Amino acid sequence: MPAGVAIVLALAFCGLFTALAVLIGPKASNPEKLKPFECGSEPIGSPRGRYSVRFYQVAILFLVFDIEAAFMYPWAVLYNNLSHTIGPAGLPMISVFGFAEMLLFVAILVVALAYVWRKKAIGWE
Repeated sequence: MPAGVAIVLALAFCGLFTALAVLIGPKASNPEKLKPFECGSEPIGSPRGRYSVRFYQVAILFLVFDIEAAFMYPWAVLYNNLSHTIGPAGLPMISVFGFAEMLLFVAILVVALAYVWRKKAIGWE
């Protein structure tokens, strides 16, 4: 119930101020005001220009391989906890689990990168 009241009040508030802006706001327009503005300079060319498919390929591949860094950071922070286990007699033991899981992750990404490189989706021209 309180959330519903808050939503209704927020919508009423937005509606009230939108109506006030339309009713009492300035309405004068001139040709200078109606011109397109882009960093203070005249636009050059059509804004509907086409990009090659290669642009989108590189963008998506960048996102895919950028995720690698996003997954590596939390792993690096928790590496100490992942690589130490409590063995018999309550003594800490070093395990390779934390290292092996990231090694597998990086190996999969290297195979993916090799595949993308072999298909010539990335590279210098």
